[in-house]
Amino acid sequence: MIFRIVFFLFVFVPFMLVVIPLQALILLLKLPFWNVLPRLFHRLGCVFLGLRVRVIGEPSHGRATLLVSNHISWTDIVAIGSVADVTFVAKSEVGKWPFVGMMANLQRTIYVDRTRRSDAGRTAQAMGQHMAGGNAVLLFAEGQSDIGTHVLPFRSALIGAAQHAMVEAGAKDVMIQPLTIAYTKLQGLPVSRNERSLIAWIKSKSVKQNIAEILSGPVKDVTVAFGTPLPLNQGDNRKAVSKAAENQVRAMLVALNRGGKLPA
Repeated sequence: MIFRIVFFLFVFVPFMLVVIPLQALILLLKLPFWNVLPRLFHRLGCVFLGLRVRVIGEPSHGRATLLVSNHISWTDIVAIGSVADVTFVAKSEVGKWPFVGMMANLQRTIYVDRTRRSDAGRTAQAMGQHMAGGNAVLLFAEGQSDIGTHVLPFRSALIGAAQHAMVEAGAKDVMIQPLTIAYTKLQGLPVSRNERSLIAWIKSKSVKQNIAEILSGPVKDVTVAFGTPLPLNQGDNRKAVSKAAENQVRAMLVALNRGGKLPA
């Protein structure tokens, strides 16, 4: 804990004081290397939060890609952001949170209002335009976080809406890439089911309580596994593609939690 306090005061805070206005300027000028500083921010965030990230596979490069992932904790964003240049899709409330909303905006986060079905179209358009430029967007496809032992059914509606938006925006070679995040060890020892509540953001805990447990907790080994990209064409069945991606994510999560090799 002492190390994290010292690191935060003498490394993280000075870094943010320099990077926040610089990143705002980069976005304002629409410079192509906007993703460099967010990646560095997330890497420092991993040190501060005690996340040791292992990567399996690699993200799809140079083409429109929609990454679909399971979701366990808000630290997923820091872990994934440290190893991949992605724009996240988040619920609209995140953009209103103090400091967090500002940092999310600096990473070009796309927001969706889950209370309004009509908002999915606007979100899909934003996703499609971003991906049409050869960029990657990450969607936590379950629609909520879970304890980390299993994968909830993927919601295909936003994937389908993004499918049409990508084509309309000019993206002809679109890929859906499954991504699995798994918290496998605490302080070098396998995570028990009871200990998963120290990582996951569950409904019975307040945001303040969850943050306190993460900051005061032990070092966490995190695996970010990139699955096999699946082609998504205009006429493809979105539910079938979503289910195939969901099955990949589930199989990888089971294998990682058991400490075994990923399925071929």
